[in-house]
Amino acid sequence: MPFVVDKPIRFHHCDPAGIVFYPQYFVLMNELVEDWFDQGLGVDFGGYHARDRLGVPMARIECEFAAPSGVGDRLAFALVVERLGNASITLRVSATCAGEERVRARLVLVQASLETRRAVPLSDDLRARMARYVAAG
Repeated sequence: MPFVVDKPIRFHHCDPAGIVFYPQYFVLMNELVEDWFDQGLGVDFGGYHARDRLGVPMARIECEFAAPSGVGDRLAFALVVERLGNASITLRVSATCAGEERVRARLVLVQASLETRRAVPLSDDLRARMARYVAAG
């Protein structure tokens, strides 16, 4: 079961050509991860950082841009877990508009201590919450 959230494309996402400036997709994907924690996993993303002193920086991004998006488009961003490692999470992300794929990506996030800036294992609780989004097959 994917986690899906709609995101409007706004003027500030676009370049002078009127299409999404590609680095903005990475900002939107980071927002998607934050939304997934808050809404999908039931984990307060702010508290995860401030109280627990943990983060999930992106360690690797593979991305393909299938078609342009512009101001006023509403993209459905879908996220599934491809792999749960000891401290890493591999996510598959896609964004579509009216059924047309606009962008697809594979993100590798690493849970890290904000104090040591080193990878730390996922807790059993967080792993169980994330497991609900593991892709079938």
